[in-house]
Amino acid sequence: MLSERPLFNETQKETVKICVIVPVKDEAETLIKTLDALYHQKDDVGKPIDKNMYEVLLLANNCTDNSYNIAQEYKEVYPGFNLHVAEIELRKEIAHIGTIRRMLMDEAYLRFMNNNKPEGIIASTDGDSEVQENWIYHIIDAIKNGNDAVGGRIISRNTPILSRWHHLQNVTYRYYVSQLETILNPCKHDPWPRHFQCYGPSLAVTCHTYQKAGRLPAIPFLEDEEFRKTLYRMDAKVRMCPNVKVYTSSRLEGKVAFGFSIQLQRWADMTQKGEEIKVEGLRALCEKFEAKCALKSCWEKLQIIDKKNKKLENIATKLKLDIQWLINENESAPYFGTLWEKVELRMTNEDSWAKTYPLVSIKEVIYDMRKFFYSKHKSILTNTLKDIA
Repeated sequence: MLSERPLFNETQKETVKICVIVPVKDEAETLIKTLDALYHQKDDVGKPIDKNMYEVLLLANNCTDNSYNIAQEYKEVYPGFNLHVAEIELRKEIAHIGTIRRMLMDEAYLRFMNNNKPEGIIASTDGDSEVQENWIYHIIDAIKNGNDAVGGRIISRNTPILSRWHHLQNVTYRYYVSQLETILNPCKHDPWPRHFQCYGPSLAVTCHTYQKAGRLPAIPFLEDEEFRKTLYRMDAKVRMCPNVKVYTSSRLEGKVAFGFSIQLQRWADMTQKGEEIKVEGLRALCEKFEAKCALKSCWEKLQIIDKKNKKLENIATKLKLDIQWLINENESAPYFGTLWEKVELRMTNEDSWAKTYPLVSIKEVIYDMRKFFYSKHKSILTNTLKDIA
């Protein structure tokens, strides 16, 4: 059950379309920049947006610095800014980001429901992050276009030198993977250009979808990743909008047991040891995305039964899966996202796929993908020139 006891005393204005939540734990050094970025929001042509259109809920939890006082002073300096500030002291065992982000997203949900606005947008960022000046505008625009949730591109500032090369390789690879999928398994609501992130520093979701997803899980870390998985599991329309951007810190000392800071440390260790990142190769990705596209067609029951089962046999062969298992799962899955999650888990747990397509150096895969995209673009350009001629 959602709590009926509000964290913030002020009621929500009728004009609010989007509620931004900001969990804060000892962010005195970065908080002013975080709030400045939210205060100076503009539209796509640089015009300041109406501040009555959005509000900001900031919750300082278990702070040992003056984060709360900084936020309160900011609120007093800018009385026209719909900034609501609260502080809380939680027991150590539950004083983690999952609890705080969930409390804030629940609060935003209740505020919209009190105004009978299931279409209200809950947007999340962090106290060490700065949203781009048109962040709010582009989130609202993406939701207007029929999407249920929006992931923002998260750009790290001042990535540590030892982590930088692996970080850049990882970003490049994931961009190429996303682009490859748009070619082999196109998605109407999330076309290219797009990115690959949907995490706490820049995550937005409608109230209706938030409730349908069962709310954000109150777990110690990776709460945003679990919520993202849930959205895909229920076939929510998630837009990885390239215009929605946020800049975040690259600190090596994180506040959770696992997160971006831990990943940066691992990359730094790999650099010192001369180790390379290993990933799925181009051929494996092509096989997977083509099979995913075909499986979705089967799940949507666009074929007659005998043809569908024949097609499923081909898919099972391609993905190295048991055909009867795939038929059963295809028939029982309530959403395609649920089915595909089970398929990927099965592929991970069994040896056949990994033996057929062992992981390879990320550097080699990036090179292969560049050649692939160049060939694609060259072919398109050649055909276009022929049509013109």
